[in-house]
Amino acid sequence: MAEKTATLKLPDGKTIDFPVHAGSTGPDVVDIRALYGKTGLFTYDPGFLSTASCSSSITYIDGDAGVLLYRGYPIEQLAQHCDFLEVCYLLLHGELPNRKQKEEFDGIVTHHTMVHEQLARLYQGFRRDAHPMAVMVGVVGALSAFYHDALDINDPAHRTISAFRLIAKMPTIVSMSYKYSIGQPFMYPRNDLSYTANFMRMMFGVPTEEYKVNKVLVRALDRIFILHADHEQNASTSTVRLAGSSGANPYACIAAGIACLWGPAHGGANEACLEMLEEIGDVSKVGEFIGKVKDKNSGVRLMGFGHRVYKNYDPRAKLMRETCHEVLNELGLHNDRLFKLALALEKIALEDDYFVSRKLYPNVDFYSGIVQRALGIPVAMFTCIFSLARTAGWIAQWQEMITDPEYKIGRPRQLYKGATERDVKPIDKR
Repeated sequence: MAEKTATLKLPDGKTIDFPVHAGSTGPDVVDIRALYGKTGLFTYDPGFLSTASCSSSITYIDGDAGVLLYRGYPIEQLAQHCDFLEVCYLLLHGELPNRKQKEEFDGIVTHHTMVHEQLARLYQGFRRDAHPMAVMVGVVGALSAFYHDALDINDPAHRTISAFRLIAKMPTIVSMSYKYSIGQPFMYPRNDLSYTANFMRMMFGVPTEEYKVNKVLVRALDRIFILHADHEQNASTSTVRLAGSSGANPYACIAAGIACLWGPAHGGANEACLEMLEEIGDVSKVGEFIGKVKDKNSGVRLMGFGHRVYKNYDPRAKLMRETCHEVLNELGLHNDRLFKLALALEKIALEDDYFVSRKLYPNVDFYSGIVQRALGIPVAMFTCIFSLARTAGWIAQWQEMITDPEYKIGRPRQLYKGATERDVKPIDKR
């Protein structure tokens, strides 16, 4: 029972009350589910700027204060003290694991990393020069054809098995997409390596020699995974929930999320950052580029700065900045042309009043793109890495939705502005 109400005054002068619900933190929400039934009116909110589409206990964002919490834990603490699989456990179960729980969880994930051998042959149906995200959409969507033994979404055990399979197999699928694109043989996972070390070996190892694990680089990529694991009800997460609301199997839902993430306004942002740096070309041209950014008529945008949600600063960016410098130091890349260019651009954006006054600070995409390039990950693979990390959040959100007694199939309404009803005339009289 709501303790507070909000009153809506209608055009005819009548008023109607709606319950106001309070969350554990953050803004209250006005429950307008009965609006149409009581008034015949809909709300109009393009882009869902002021609409809560669901209730959730997974992730909380305060964009004005620069806060990101996973299950109540600040992202800064999780990135510093936990590895990615601990964060996966947290997102799925609501609490961080103790040592026994972590060992058991890690063991199950590790022993699910292989994919069906016929799934590996599926890659041969794609062109070698296909975008890896196109391959990802197809392969992840096809998982339900290979693992159809646990597709009953109403069975908790089936949901758990699907969650393990998706989290465990995503690194294998991503690395196979990369290997296929460059014509190298697939590298099978190894059970004696950590989740992220295993992924890096499958990405960069070759059968002819032993892959050497670099702990600094593994930790850097693991941190990227943590920082991208979930981000509340963004476009791709909302897509997963909307697809899942129809009763679709989890593999289809995650494939839908990947397809949405592929969009340049969403998961393609760090790819766009690197493309921007390549277009600038040299440190000597940064001033000229900044001038174009300030010119509203130029059409030039500064990619990797500012954020739709974070109006002050992106809490993930500070952590990613530290990681960026750790990686550059480890690999001796501070004098690399592109990295020097990125640092020069960062310096101007942090000091120039034009950007500071507009709060256009570097976001996580700016730094993560630099780190991934330093690790040897090609630009076309950036969004695949994002998909790998976000799968943990997607599957947690999907599970939460399935078990929510209030969930219904998603069915937004519209403000119709088309032709009113009219009659069809015979073709000779049109």
